[in-house]
Amino acid sequence: MRVLRILLSPETATVLSDACKRAGVREAGGMLFGEHVSHDTFQVVEATVHAMGLIASFTRVIKDGLARLDQFFRRTQYDYTRFNYLGEWHSHPSFAVHPSSVDSATMQSLVEDPSTGAFFLVLLIVKLEDGQLHAGAWAYFPATPARACTVVCD
Repeated sequence: MRVLRILLSPETATVLSDACKRAGVREAGGMLFGEHVSHDTFQVVEATVHAMGLIASFTRVIKDGLARLDQFFRRTQYDYTRFNYLGEWHSHPSFAVHPSSVDSATMQSLVEDPSTGAFFLVLLIVKLEDGQLHAGAWAYFPATPARACTVVCD
């Protein structure tokens, strides 16, 4: 069974923490772009922040996401084997850093959609507690249950 390692740099953690602070009790979220650094290990090199959600939900605008994908791929010179869309992140300010049934169903449908072209997708869920960022991550593969990832904050 594959266990992915997701590396968060201090800069990425700051982006996520700042978004959580601005959102307060509302959910925040966005996209994760990663670099494949070694076998089953991915460094988050960019986390986007989209419009804030509600207290118990977050929805990303697809058109905005497509533009950010294009910008990222241009910056990384379309080196898809090294740099790619890793998945999504959002906060659970009032709940545990575990995916809800809606979160899991959404991610599973994305990874199983042939137009996505993904071998897997990661969902990173974060929250601030006493000013500290807490995170959990899950990898979604086509036709298999989600698996917890190891999250390492540098």
